[in-house]
Amino acid sequence: MTIRVFLADDQGLVRGGFRMLIEAEDDLEVVGEAIDGADAVRQLQREPADVVLMDIRMPNLDGVEATAQLTAAGNPTRVLILTTFDLDEYVYAALRAGASGFLLKDARPGDLLAAIRSVAAGDAVVAPSATKRLLQRVLPTLPGEEQHERDRRLEQLTPRELDVLKEIAAGATNSEIAATLYMAEGTVKTHIGRLLAKLQCRDRVSLVLFAYETGLVPR
Repeated sequence: MTIRVFLADDQGLVRGGFRMLIEAEDDLEVVGEAIDGADAVRQLQREPADVVLMDIRMPNLDGVEATAQLTAAGNPTRVLILTTFDLDEYVYAALRAGASGFLLKDARPGDLLAAIRSVAAGDAVVAPSATKRLLQRVLPTLPGEEQHERDRRLEQLTPRELDVLKEIAAGATNSEIAATLYMAEGTVKTHIGRLLAKLQCRDRVSLVLFAYETGLVPR
């Protein structure tokens, strides 16, 4: 099945480069473009796509607010944020607004294509190296450990589920978690499904944020 991709970026050269890369793939197609967040929201409300590549800084409506509006409206389009490290604080806000992940604009073409496919399949894209650098920027803005209140949802988790959650927060992939915790990859997926349900989290990104915000994972 062809994955329908929408491009939201105020730079025409950037959109053109992404379009050429995406349309060279048999299973991907670009179905629309927008020069700002407001235009993206309008178009996607009329005709949702599978994945939108969303820039952060755009005129009229930035990528964070556009993501929040799409999520609040229950739009099925999944958002993949494209950014640079100096905008990490905006990425954090976008993830909380409902984005399914983020990549750097200078990511390798293969990584971008893989990220689009992963997000379209319902997974979240959080590159371990980028996650660590993001957290280095945003963790100082979060409450200190002494200010954390014990989230009652943590009490529902088994010791094994807590182990899996900590590995996810560290940026580990399913295969890495399986190797570290000595379990089958299918078992890891089962635990992740239970974590999403018990913690009422939307995706893997939400699990990472939950782990840090509740103080489960130390700074």
